[in-house]
Amino acid sequence: MKLITIPGAPPPAGHYSPAVEAGGFVFVSGMLASTDPADAQKMDFEAQTRQVLARCAQALAAAGCSLNQVAQCTVYVVGGHHWADFNRVYKEVFGEHRPARAVVPVPELNHGFLVEVTMTAHRGN
Repeated sequence: MKLITIPGAPPPAGHYSPAVEAGGFVFVSGMLASTDPADAQKMDFEAQTRQVLARCAQALAAAGCSLNQVAQCTVYVVGGHHWADFNRVYKEVFGEHRPARAVVPVPELNHGFLVEVTMTAHRGN
């Protein structure tokens, strides 16, 4: 097992790694749009979604993977009314690649953010 850090990114605020590689898979921890809680009020939902997916891509890159190797995503979205906007941006970012996915509406997320994403990618052995 290998703990993955993101070069140039601040360390996690909690007791976890941004990603972990194990058995040919890369598990990306739940990512918010920023590590700065003040950013939750500065970014609209689309901006948060784009930033979350970019941060996930950075974690994958640090492990030697890309979004095209993602096998599964779990998405937590504040309020179901954001689902269509999330899906539009997600489709744009992933293109033709279609990982398995669950979108879970939640009442709130840490620091007032509106979207959180976790991913599992297959890197191979």
